[in-house]
Amino acid sequence: MSDRLTVLKTYKLYVGGKFPRSESGRVYEVTDSKDKWLANAPLSSRKDARDAVVAARKAFGAWSGATAYNRGQVLYRVAEMLEGRKSQFVHEVTHAEGLSKSKAADVVEAAIDRWVWYAGWTDKIAQIVGGANPVAGPFFNLSTPEPTGVVTVVAPQESSFLGLVSVIAPVIATGNTAVVIASEKSPLPALSLGEVLATSDLPGGVVNILTGRTREIAVPLASHQDVNAIDLTGADADLARDLEIAAADNLKRVLRPQPVDGTAADWSADPGTHRLTAFLEMKTVWHPTGTLGASGSAY
Repeated sequence: MSDRLTVLKTYKLYVGGKFPRSESGRVYEVTDSKDKWLANAPLSSRKDARDAVVAARKAFGAWSGATAYNRGQVLYRVAEMLEGRKSQFVHEVTHAEGLSKSKAADVVEAAIDRWVWYAGWTDKIAQIVGGANPVAGPFFNLSTPEPTGVVTVVAPQESSFLGLVSVIAPVIATGNTAVVIASEKSPLPALSLGEVLATSDLPGGVVNILTGRTREIAVPLASHQDVNAIDLTGADADLARDLEIAAADNLKRVLRPQPVDGTAADWSADPGTHRLTAFLEMKTVWHPTGTLGASGSAY
């Protein structure tokens, strides 16, 4: 019989491509579906939230300026790295969501497939939502999508892993950067996902993952002047209302929970493109037609 002690994992935040402890030094207990202790997770402070926004803003220029094809390669690399660590995530999802091992495996495989799905859309979404527009006059114009900026994402509280991937991937696929508030009840798979992201060619700061009391982190992020949009998917009705009020202090895009009737989202369903377009802005360029240039040719 071995008398070896198990090496317990120390979970940390994922901010700016690094793994800091909470600035406050606080932690909280995470338990499984049977109320058995699993680990201590960092209890993020408002300072942690501000640091995450700074990291996301710093990363935005290079990430939004990368080619769509390159972003697709990076997202596909996330799927590759997650595939290689599938057994670890099956173990974590089993405990976090109270699922059997076989059902947890289905969830993890669906999450891997979701990364591949969005990787394939990175260089195609502009063709779907952009294009040349009919104009009544001697002009033509072209509309192209551009990322909104820094997006705060309140991740789903239930179906924590597949739901988590389903709200992060479309945000970054279109060139935004994200500050993610993980499920308060089941944060461990999200923190482990940070380790995958850190080894998958994703630049530091593109995704930042915070854990702790959802309201404590979300309210200051919703009112933060350098946050451009907020996804309320994981917020209950009361919190969603408060966050919308806080977000009104400056102009922000707000994605409300779906479905709006309060029933649980079916994350296994075809995700469609609505999350890809939720945090895009349309830029339209106008140009005259029929004008003669120096060579005498029309352009």
